[in-house]
Amino acid sequence: MKVLVTGGSGYLGTHIKRHFRADDFSRTTDRDLLNLLDTRIASDYDVVIHLAAKLDKDPAETEQVFLNNVGGTVNLLQSIKEGAVFIFASTKDVYGRFAGKYDAVPEDCPTLYTGQSALEWSKLIAERYVEFYGNTRNFRTCIFRLSTVYGPAAAGTSPNFVSHYANLVNTGDPVVFPADGKPVRDFLHVDDFASACSSFIDSVIRHGLYNLGGGPDNALSLRELFEKMQEVSGYQGMVDENNSLPDPVPVNYVSDISLVTRELDWKPEISIDEGLKTLFAPPIL
Repeated sequence: MKVLVTGGSGYLGTHIKRHFRADDFSRTTDRDLLNLLDTRIASDYDVVIHLAAKLDKDPAETEQVFLNNVGGTVNLLQSIKEGAVFIFASTKDVYGRFAGKYDAVPEDCPTLYTGQSALEWSKLIAERYVEFYGNTRNFRTCIFRLSTVYGPAAAGTSPNFVSHYANLVNTGDPVVFPADGKPVRDFLHVDDFASACSSFIDSVIRHGLYNLGGGPDNALSLRELFEKMQEVSGYQGMVDENNSLPDPVPVNYVSDISLVTRELDWKPEISIDEGLKTLFAPPIL
């Protein structure tokens, strides 16, 4: 099985590429999603896992975000061969404020516009293209609306907030929380994300759309997460109690993973304690 990972040199892509022993499609390998000559290479692969995206919420970057995340995805989809598998990394943030109405957010949560940035909206638009091309060109598609995926540091990549917290525990610098650290998120280790990709590849599902996160069993408040990091690392962290970041929207988010569990026979296997320990290992080169 020949696998291509776009964004394979990024934070998550480094791990996914290694898991599948895949080839990398990224600017690091001098390949550009906006170059049709480059994206044609996707036709040589049995599986394409599309992680590459412009992750920028700056309004000044709106057009570039749409160009990269929608246009680049379409360029790639046009080269997927019949019978192949295309896995698209979308985001939980397509739900916007509606997600705040659920204890655990299901796939039928509304995705109407509620102030999402171009980043989230570009992901939602790209989902529709994934479904269109998969159905009209007869290849299998899977859309994962990812919650908070974390994993060991990878050299040369930008960490998400989980790795940022781990870095603060390492250095002893104070963490600044939104809403006093009360917002809740569910956390998914990158190895469990990789196993979800494998579960879809090995399944008989033609077209799937799933919320993918740690689910209720792997959900903590941000303050609890920071305390757990100190516990598993043995280091003492610091909290800046005098300052605060803006409240996130929604304040709490936990994925309902019952659909992906039922259809793909998948569930997270790496506990919070086990997963957080990997954040304090040497960076992956």
